[in-house]
Amino acid sequence: MAYVTTPTVHAGQVGEAPELGRTGAFRIGTAVAHYTMPGRSRITSWGAVTGNLQVADRTLPVRIWYPADAATGGAPVHYDHVMKFPGKPPLSLVSQGIAIAGAAPLKGKKFPLVIMSHGYGGWSTQFSNLAEHIASHGYVVASIDHEDMPVEGVSSFLLSFGNVLVDRTLDQRQILAQMLANARDRKSPWLDLVDPQNIGLIGYSMGGYGALATAGASYSFDGDPMAKIPGAAKSQLREATSQPAPIKALVTVSPWGGQPDSRAWNADGLSKIKMPVLMLVGNQDDVVNFKDGVSWLFRNLTGTERHMLVYREARHNIIGNEFRLNPDTQWNAYEFLTEPVWRSERLNAINQHFVTAFLDLTLKGDASKRAYLDVPTVDANAGEWPLSFAEQLNGTMAGAEQPKYWRGFQRRWAAGLEMHRAVAGRPGN
Repeated sequence: MAYVTTPTVHAGQVGEAPELGRTGAFRIGTAVAHYTMPGRSRITSWGAVTGNLQVADRTLPVRIWYPADAATGGAPVHYDHVMKFPGKPPLSLVSQGIAIAGAAPLKGKKFPLVIMSHGYGGWSTQFSNLAEHIASHGYVVASIDHEDMPVEGVSSFLLSFGNVLVDRTLDQRQILAQMLANARDRKSPWLDLVDPQNIGLIGYSMGGYGALATAGASYSFDGDPMAKIPGAAKSQLREATSQPAPIKALVTVSPWGGQPDSRAWNADGLSKIKMPVLMLVGNQDDVVNFKDGVSWLFRNLTGTERHMLVYREARHNIIGNEFRLNPDTQWNAYEFLTEPVWRSERLNAINQHFVTAFLDLTLKGDASKRAYLDVPTVDANAGEWPLSFAEQLNGTMAGAEQPKYWRGFQRRWAAGLEMHRAVAGRPGN
């Protein structure tokens, strides 16, 4: 059975989205590219025992979105995916997009490049809503399909997850390097749009784990789970993460790897990240441990300025397309795709708002977007926006005339959120 999702906001539909959560001015196209990474290691059952890794080329698809020629015609694309859970029938998912497949890229302009990396068991178009939104605001977006090893039981899970620990940052780094090399060689029209000096990276869950390493956080192999990685794979990771990738902005959503029982870094390793960081997380996230995991990461990213947007009462699934599941859909899908407290369309709109502000500030140098991030109150509920008697706002969004309210939100609609900020050299609050 197919379950359909619809993008949160389209041009002309005002809705409840905050200001920067609205679709941008650029028409967008989409394409799929494949990248082959030679000599990549693979942990097998035998290799896990002996430490000898299987070496083979690794080829992955990457979904691309880019600003397109406004005159391009064609029907909007939809994105198909089949989820498979052990012992359950396959579940078909269809996400309706707004991009045009194969649309002619806009000519004569350069745009920042944003790499996206999904979580464990995810796929490249799981966040097509966010990717299309960013592209519509003038970015080239490349979402990696990591093709994690399928899981059928405990033993296959251990192998699959072990490979993810090794693969995430290597995939991100090597695909980015190939994209930049191909852009220099002008190997495809949409690559001509890429500004190689302004690159961002967005990672969710295990994608966030990989993204922190890609940004320069060197792994600590002293404790679990990193200590259990075969020696050859450790050597690969040490070499790969000795220097940060050429990115200028990092977004991590519910990042894995900070929780005390599975801590991938120490404070010194995290302090090596120097580019600005935006973190998004639910304060009830029991997958990555908000209190002792993600908050610990935030406090120890002392080498840079960072912001942490917190969704109160939310758990792990605070990002991703809205899938309209039938009441009798298998529970595995509900747990993987939905959030128990927040509405998906609301999460998407707020994520789009803050990610756009952050990328515009850090990759486009738009200083006006700082006001959207440096909010006047940590607790959104504490924002002040006085009204005169019988005054009607009709959806007006906070601007410079409402300095005590979260910028870009409608009055009463900045609720249930917190924004924490810390500067380089100091631990976060």
